[in-house]
Amino acid sequence: MNKLEIIVKALDDKLGKDIVAIDMQLASPMYDTFVICSAENERLMNALRDSVEEKCHEHGYEVKRIEGRRNSKWLLMDFGDIVVHIFDIDEREVYNLEKLWADMPKIDISGYLQ
Repeated sequence: MNKLEIIVKALDDKLGKDIVAIDMQLASPMYDTFVICSAENERLMNALRDSVEEKCHEHGYEVKRIEGRRNSKWLLMDFGDIVVHIFDIDEREVYNLEKLWADMPKIDISGYLQ
């Protein structure tokens, strides 16, 4: 499994909502992919974060940095080439990263979802 597949499956297994992957290679020299998902509450956001971190660690991928720990409505996990955004549902609508990066191609992750 590649890193993107591991991340998407970890989010999907823990009931992450509306998971999207955006190819950012043409927009940034620092990372290749944004993965965005929503969670219904802070507890689920933390479970999603823990699941992604654990599954990636099992496959030899380490998170470089996590932003937004306590009482956060937006968690960011930096894996270097992939940045994972876990949003509270309402906060995701406020920032609307999909609209901001609408000119970037989406990556088909349907094969990774249950």
